[in-house]
Order: sequence, then structure tokens, then C-alpha cells
Amino acid sequence: MSAGRVVLSGGDIDRALTRIAHEILEANRGPEGIVLLGIPRRGYPLAVRLAAKLAAADPAVDPSAVVGQLDITMFRDDLSRQPTRPPARTILPPGGIDDKVVVLVDDVLFSGRTIRAALDALVDLGRPRSVRLAVLVDRGHRELPIRADHVGKNLPTSRAEKVRVRLAEVDAGSGFPEDLVAIEGPEEAAHG
Repeated sequence: MSAGRVVLSGGDIDRALTRIAHEILEANRGPEGIVLLGIPRRGYPLAVRLAAKLAAADPAVDPSAVVGQLDITMFRDDLSRQPTRPPARTILPPGGIDDKVVVLVDDVLFSGRTIRAALDALVDLGRPRSVRLAVLVDRGHRELPIRADHVGKNLPTSRAEKVRVRLAEVDAGSGFPEDLVAIEGPEEAAHG
């Protein structure tokens, strides 16, 4: 199984998350009221890693109290086109999201439709003070007026290419020994 052209190694991903954590703290003027909601599958482990980075940068942050998971399955506009997938659990931090600065965390920002679904899902859960978006990779090709506030790497791609994010927490046992982000051309994507 080919990884394609690797554009971010595990070390690159770690440095990008460190930078994003510092940007989040700076934009918020500290850790007060921050909640990280990861979008399954790979957004949640990235949110957990970001929470640890926030705690390393500011000892006032309790990583277990600021991270959660937001399932968007039933809010997607492509349910009829995608293979059936079971919903993940939505897990809110103990303090909930009301009047919090919610940072949605995902691996790749592409069309913007996943984030639109996440915004719809948030409405059912409470009323945040504000919502921000942190992504590991922004590959462009937006179909909706959505942009990320915090980006690990802007990665211009063609629509025919696939961006694959591999994380140890999700992809262990899939033949990739470490975290990476790779671009696959149309030929590789058909076989991957």
C-alpha cells in the first residue's frame, strides 16, 4: 500500500499542532472558555493532541475538561451518496458549550460541507459565544463560504488528488508506522 507523496511527517504534524495551539491561545487572549470539539474520525484525536499542547503552553488548561467529540453524521447533506457509516458519539466537555469559544477541529478542510454539518449539529447542543475552526490541512476547493481560523498547512491540490491523513490513534495496523499527510494522484487513490 503506497502512502502517495508525503507532504507532512509526524514531526511536521506535531509542530503544526503546537503552532495552532499557540494561535488559539493568542486569539482568545488566554485559555478562558475554550472548548475543542473534534470531528470524527481524525478530528477527535487531533483535538486531544491540541488540548495537550494547550496545557503545555498554559498550565491553567485541564486537557480532559476542554476536549470533546462532535458527531455530524445525521447532519451531512450527502448521506444518500456515501456508504452507510455508523454515527459516532457526541461527547461534550463537562462544562458544555454554552457561552464558550468552541474550536471545531478536523483533519482536512475541502468543500466546507463537513463544517457546515458541524455548525448545524452545534445548534442542537447549545449556544457558544463564538465558533472557530482549526484544521491540519486546508486543500482549497471550497463549495461553501467557510474558512479556517487556524491551519497547519495550506496545500494546493487538484480536485482529482486525494489528501490522506494517517494518525496512530485511528490508523494503527493499516501499514503506516507513523503519522503522515500524503497526496495521492488519481491512480493511487483508486487503489488506496
